[in-house]
Amino acid sequence: MKRFKALSSLFLLFFAVFSILAGCTHEQDAVSSKPANGAKTTNNKTETTSSHSTATSDEQAAIPEKLKKPVKIVAIMQLSIGTFSSQYIAGVKEQVQKFGGEVQIYNADNDLTKMASYVETAITQNVDAILLDHGRADALEGPVKKAVAKGIPVVAFDNDLNIPGVTVIDQDDYSLAWKTLKTLAEDLNGEGNIVTIWVGGFTPMERRHVIYDAFKKRYPNIKEIAKFGTASANTALDTQTQMEAILKKYPNKGDIDAVFATWDEFAKGATRAIEQAGRTEIKVYGIDLSDEDLQMIQKPNSPWVATTATDPAEVGRVQVRFAYQKIAGEKTPNIYSLEPHLVKRSDLPDKQVSMNELSQYIPGWGQSNVAISPWMKTLEAQVNKK
Repeated sequence: MKRFKALSSLFLLFFAVFSILAGCTHEQDAVSSKPANGAKTTNNKTETTSSHSTATSDEQAAIPEKLKKPVKIVAIMQLSIGTFSSQYIAGVKEQVQKFGGEVQIYNADNDLTKMASYVETAITQNVDAILLDHGRADALEGPVKKAVAKGIPVVAFDNDLNIPGVTVIDQDDYSLAWKTLKTLAEDLNGEGNIVTIWVGGFTPMERRHVIYDAFKKRYPNIKEIAKFGTASANTALDTQTQMEAILKKYPNKGDIDAVFATWDEFAKGATRAIEQAGRTEIKVYGIDLSDEDLQMIQKPNSPWVATTATDPAEVGRVQVRFAYQKIAGEKTPNIYSLEPHLVKRSDLPDKQVSMNELSQYIPGWGQSNVAISPWMKTLEAQVNKK
C-alpha cells in the first residue's frame, strides 16, 4: 500500500513538472513571435522586402487586377544617340514585351521644351505609365505633377526631379566618376597632364562634375591642360575633330598623359583621334559602356583602358519593373541607385566579349535583381502561353 502511494505521488510530481515545462515552452514561443511581428510593423522596408521575397501563395503571386489587360507605356528621352541609348531602349522594350505591354519611344533631340510637351501628350493619351530618360526638373516638374495628379505613374532615370510619388533611378553618377578618376590617378601615380571632355546641361553630367572638382583638389599634381565637350547628333565625330585639334596643339609625347571622358560618346571620339594620330601613349578613361565600346577597349593597343558603367539594358528593365509595380499599386522608393562597376581592359580576356558575357569577368555586372514582385513570373508565363 505504501509502495502504491509512493508511486502515485511520484506520478503526480512528474505530471506537474511536465505541465510546467509545457507551459513555459508555449509561453516562450508566444514571446519569441512578438519581435518578428513588431519588426514588420515598425520597419516598412523590412516588411516590403519580406513580402516580396517570401511570397509563395496563389494570392500573393496572382496578377494584380490593373495588369490583367495589356498596359500602354510611353518612354520619353531627352536625347537618344549612341549605343548606350540604343541598349537602354532595347532593355525597356524587352521588359515591356515580357509583360505583354506596349511601349512607345519619344526622342526630344535634346530639346527640353519638346520633352515637356511629350509628357503633356502622354497625359492626354491617358497612358498607364510614363518613363523619363534624363531631362531636368525646371522643364519637367509642371507636366510631371499633372501626370501624378491624374494617377499616371512616373519613373525617371538620371534627372533631378523631386516629386512625391515619382521614383527616380540613377547610375550613382558620383561613384561612376570617382571610380574612373581614381583609376586614372593611380595609373598616373598622382602626377600628369590630362584633357577633360565634359558638357553641362544634363543632370548626370553635373553630378559627375562635382566629383571632378573634388578630384582636382585631391590630386593637385594632375593638371587639366584642356577641357571641351559638345552634345550633338554626331557627338563622337565632333569629339574626334575637337580632340585632333588638341593633339596638334600638344604634339609631343608627354604633353598629354590621359583623357577623362565623362560619356562613352566622348571616349569613342577621343580614342579614334588618338589612334589616327599614332599617340597611343595617351590613355583614355571613360564612363558608360556598350558592345561597341567593348570592341574598342579590347582592340590591341587601344588607348581606352578603363571605364565605369552600369548595364544600360538593365537600367531600362529596372525602370519598367518599377513602373509595373506602381501600376499594381505597390510602394516603390523615391530614389534608387544602381551599383556601377569599373571595367578595366586588363580584367578582360584576349577573346572579344559582349555585354551579355561581361558578368563572367566583372562580378555583379547586370545582376541587380531590383523591383521584382512574385506576380511578375505569373504575368510572364501568361504572356508566353499566348
